[in-house]
Amino acid sequence: MAGRTVLIAGGAGGMGLATGLRLAADGDRIALADLPGPKLDDAVARIAATGAKAIALPLDIRSVAACREVVDKARAWGGGIDILVNAAGVWLEGPANEVQEGQWDLVLDVNLKGAFFLISAAIPHLSAAQGIVINIASDAGIVGNNGAAVYCASKGGLVLLTKALALELAPHGVRVNAVCPGDTATPMIEYQARTYGGDDPEGYKRRLLGHYPQAERARFIAVEEIASFIHYLCQPGAAPITGAALSIDFGISAGY
Repeated sequence: MAGRTVLIAGGAGGMGLATGLRLAADGDRIALADLPGPKLDDAVARIAATGAKAIALPLDIRSVAACREVVDKARAWGGGIDILVNAAGVWLEGPANEVQEGQWDLVLDVNLKGAFFLISAAIPHLSAAQGIVINIASDAGIVGNNGAAVYCASKGGLVLLTKALALELAPHGVRVNAVCPGDTATPMIEYQARTYGGDDPEGYKRRLLGHYPQAERARFIAVEEIASFIHYLCQPGAAPITGAALSIDFGISAGY
């Protein structure tokens, strides 16, 4: 397996960067695609510091042309594409009657449209490698979250996109799975708390944890735990797993 080329959209932070670091430890080449800037440069430097090969690929995932260009650049740099991880995501919450068209477009473009067009452009290369696609969805793609209809629509769409593409690409030897995390200790959760927590962002986070069955033992998932899960799905031993929406959420999507 060593020496695979991995393209990670949303690779500059959170789950994307953690996944890049985990796969780099196997000797894989890591192409991180994200918005241009110091955050992306720093992420690539962290991976390069491990001795792995890494490249920064600036990407506005809302643009179909940009998605196709990034796939071409990753293939040219790495000699192919063996693994594609869609880790880009944005959060929106609030009453449905207050959602603006621009907000809808942003969430669906980043969370769903961009993932589709990255996969679409990468299919010839993934087929040649009998490769792997990992879409990072959410528990909100499996069960409804009160007050987050747009986000749920985007992640629910990503889950069913995963299943449909798994069927379509199976004859080519390509596996497609969705990882569905619960609340994870990433910059996104801090953004949520600052943006929607009013004067009490810590209280916002406590309310999130209050939904978990672990009660006082509840905590946010670590990005390294998500990365380890993804790492497993990229191993030969996971060959039978495709078309799955795999929860990693402390049981929050299991019911009440």
